[in-house]
Amino acid sequence: MSFPASSTSYTNLRQRMIDLQLRERGIRDERVLAAMSRVPRHEFAPGPYQDQAYEDHPLPIAEGQTISQPYIVALMLEALSLLPTDRVLEVGTGSGYVTALLAELAGEVVSIERHRVLADSARAVISRMGYGDVTIVTGDGTQGYPQFAPYDAIIVSAAAAEMPKALIDQLAEGGRMIIPVGAQDAQQLLLVRIQDGQPRISVRELCRFVPLVSGS
Repeated sequence: MSFPASSTSYTNLRQRMIDLQLRERGIRDERVLAAMSRVPRHEFAPGPYQDQAYEDHPLPIAEGQTISQPYIVALMLEALSLLPTDRVLEVGTGSGYVTALLAELAGEVVSIERHRVLADSARAVISRMGYGDVTIVTGDGTQGYPQFAPYDAIIVSAAAAEMPKALIDQLAEGGRMIIPVGAQDAQQLLLVRIQDGQPRISVRELCRFVPLVSGS
């Protein structure tokens, strides 16, 4: 399926995505829905895939990575219950699409990406769109980014074989982290909350992400 690359057609497709892929499947956080209606997903997709930007599936980008399916992105953002004052760490910048959504929803965003080419590309798009309080760095996401810790929320866009302790240690009291954990063919979203200094973990939906790799 292909669509004319006009701003009007993209706006209509984005609204259709909100209505059919998100609202109808149970996404209720109006701030998340509003952010996803404002951020143009097609701007983060490689040229050959821009006409698929609002379809219900991931999109390939450079370095063997992907832009996650819109529903999964919305699900993860909703689980974090983000506030406009939150400081958020994103592990796995990728295209920068989720980074832009976080900039719409939170007060300060730090994003770490192991592939320099992706970090540079995302930084350029984010800057072009005018998001100010966003820091994108290149490094090992499994270690988080302690320079700006503690974080009110952490979102991990790649699947860890096991829960990274370094990320839990960088959560503030009351902080939340959403992360896919498991083997390549059997992953589950886990929501971590820090209560009285201890992580409380709840099991969420099944999912499939590219693996979280240690090392820059």
